[in-house]
Amino acid sequence: MKKYSIAVIMSMFLLTGLFAQNGTRLIGFDAVTSGRGGTSTGFFDNPSLMINNPAGLSFLTSSRFDISISVMAPKLSFRNAINNTSGKNNLFPLGCLSYVKKSSEKFTYGLGIFTQGGMGADFNLNHALYKNATGNYMQQPYHSKFAVMQGGGSAAYKLTNRLSVGVTADLVYGQVEFQMPMSMPPSMMKGVIDPQTGFTFGDMFSADPEAGGLGYSEVIASANLKSLSSFGFNGKIGLAFKPNEKFSAGINYTLPVNLTYKNGKAEMDMTYQMNDAFGRVVAGIMQQNPGTTLEEAQQEAMTMFSQLGIDLTKGATDNYSAEAKFGLPQSLSAGIFFSPSQKIRLALDAEWINWEKAFKQMDISLSGGTNPNINRMLGAEGSFGMAFPMYWKNTIVIRTGAEITASKKLILRGGYVYGSNPVPASTLFPVFPAIVKHHITAGGSVKLTKSFIINAAYEHAFKNTETAAVKSNVANEYNNSTSRLRNDIFHFSVSRLLK
Repeated sequence: MKKYSIAVIMSMFLLTGLFAQNGTRLIGFDAVTSGRGGTSTGFFDNPSLMINNPAGLSFLTSSRFDISISVMAPKLSFRNAINNTSGKNNLFPLGCLSYVKKSSEKFTYGLGIFTQGGMGADFNLNHALYKNATGNYMQQPYHSKFAVMQGGGSAAYKLTNRLSVGVTADLVYGQVEFQMPMSMPPSMMKGVIDPQTGFTFGDMFSADPEAGGLGYSEVIASANLKSLSSFGFNGKIGLAFKPNEKFSAGINYTLPVNLTYKNGKAEMDMTYQMNDAFGRVVAGIMQQNPGTTLEEAQQEAMTMFSQLGIDLTKGATDNYSAEAKFGLPQSLSAGIFFSPSQKIRLALDAEWINWEKAFKQMDISLSGGTNPNINRMLGAEGSFGMAFPMYWKNTIVIRTGAEITASKKLILRGGYVYGSNPVPASTLFPVFPAIVKHHITAGGSVKLTKSFIINAAYEHAFKNTETAAVKSNVANEYNNSTSRLRNDIFHFSVSRLLK
């Protein structure tokens, strides 16, 4: 049994993919709670309480072992002035494993690993900068991956027969990947051209062409950040109140988590940006000197770049070591359970999630770069940092659910969930798709024997369409663009009741 459990745990870490329901958070962490809209803060009946309200573990009727497998199938699309396309139809496997022990009438503990949240997408998109010699667009890969798992232990203690307190301590593991043309403000190019005036490459790239500049409002580099991972710690504390079998209530607070993703690798390629800048310089020379041939203008441009300390023969690509910092939000949830009859059970949860603080920005640090051209323009010795804007908003999530005992062996479930969209129009872009709002769920359980139960559930997040701001804070290509997302998740779990 021990070897089997270790194998299952390792498999879930390897298989965990990407997912996005309310922000980066899943509605439910197993087939039982997901089937009834994720309601569990005040509904005390399964081990996922370790994530939702550890105090509720006190009111489980027996020790229990659960294993859950889910598959997510998101559908994404994106439209701007030069794109109108769908993202890759990825399938993402998810997994959870949990064990709860009723040690005594007053004390209960549990161990578990849960897929906590994340997001991701894959597109091939046109970008205004990336064209071949004939002027046709060369589609670029747009990829993101943000995955979070957490595992640890919970303990619950009955203060009275009706009231319990519980805590959870978890180890959090996260992964981050990004690949896309990344926009940077010209002001990042701090390499000084004229020491007397302090005039920089950033000034040259941003200045109006009539003033001798290149007229860029952003500088683009093909960026590929990969293999970033992080470990952190998370805690939860909850209260559970159950005066009788017809009513219960709970409250749970989850601590914020600060994560630093390390040991990553980054590739940065400014070739197309430099080619475009070179072309603008050549065009400016020919405009100022109408009799100049193309070859003469190109030679003069190469001489100008050389005088600025840029050797065009050394290109504009480099490799870096990468780090990134952004965390997971604190949250506060409350829930109630009510059973109007022996066969019907109803539940309602409300949760506040503090995205505003956790997802304000992603701080990216790159080091170890050796390309002299990039270092010269940035005014850095191979190291620099940038703040990727996010500016997410706090959200409120309302979860409603119901269960009906159809027979001695069959339970049916259903639910509806509303979660406000945390992503503002100013930072909406297609590879960080966390915009769905309305969800419906359905599921059920079949009791095969006294100790074995199989559970299944289906979630559908209705398609939501959001339009970016007229001026995006992420990149000009997202100005007034449109992103769409809908999602389907299929859950299956097995529960074994223990003595």
